[in-house]
Amino acid sequence: MRDVLVIGAGVVGLAVARAMAMRGDHVVVAERAGHIGSGVSSRNSEVLHAGLYYQPGSLKARACVQGRAQLVDFCTSRHVPYRLCGKLIVATDDAQVEGLDGLYDKAQANGVRVERLSASQAKALEPALDCVAALYSPDTGIVDSHALMLALQADLE
Repeated sequence: MRDVLVIGAGVVGLAVARAMAMRGDHVVVAERAGHIGSGVSSRNSEVLHAGLYYQPGSLKARACVQGRAQLVDFCTSRHVPYRLCGKLIVATDDAQVEGLDGLYDKAQANGVRVERLSASQAKALEPALDCVAALYSPDTGIVDSHALMLALQADLE
């Protein structure tokens, strides 16, 4: 067992502290604010990224895909609110379709589910949308970051 000091009680600090505590280390978390998650973690987008934008085979791509799956499992097991609501990435003119194709290829190489959609298929999902084509990422989602931090803190304690 080691004595460990983690500086910062945001989502990353709490996750690191939780992992170390679960390995058997004695962990203290130091936070300058009065409560957890009051810094940058309180102002994040709360997006669960699927991993479709990253260079195939890169550490970032692998960590994003694996981390999203692990986070969904954690949230499910701890009853942390999250939702895989999906995301549309759109081409608003024909010149942008090639970019969608490249993104589709990256997603496939990273093992990320993504679907090509016609303009009418995309508009069926989002009627106010104006596009010529789209990609749909069903594994992109949102998470309640404050509930997540409370769950991490509970496990840590």
